[in-house]
Amino acid sequence: MSVSKEKLIKLEKELDDLGIVEKDLIEKFILGSGSGGQKVNKTNSCVYLKHLPTGFEVKCQKSREREMNRYYARKELCEKIKSKILFEKTEKEKKLAKIKKQKKRRSRKTKEKILQEKHKQSEKKSLRKKITGDG
Repeated sequence: MSVSKEKLIKLEKELDDLGIVEKDLIEKFILGSGSGGQKVNKTNSCVYLKHLPTGFEVKCQKSREREMNRYYARKELCEKIKSKILFEKTEKEKKLAKIKKQKKRRSRKTKEKILQEKHKQSEKKSLRKKITGDG
């Protein structure tokens, strides 16, 4: 399973748009590790890329195949440079920021406001109850 021609063409266009030239990249293949069996631990399938002008470094071992990892590494490098140049957050950064915001504790003032709103709402609901009379 190698990378399709369409994906390679799209990646090359993206590299051109960002001004990334192959001669500016240092590419090394590192011995893999982690899940994937004995094959991963024997072969140099992990790809290390460094873009000399910006100094950005990427290490990628998403797949067991070297060609796929080369593609993914270049894709990650493009995302890094794009986020730095255009000051736009990548999807990964957006997800991390969202999770961080969700896990953040509320301040005391915010908690008090929420409780006040809840009390107001409960008072409204208590006024909606049917009036039962003995007479």
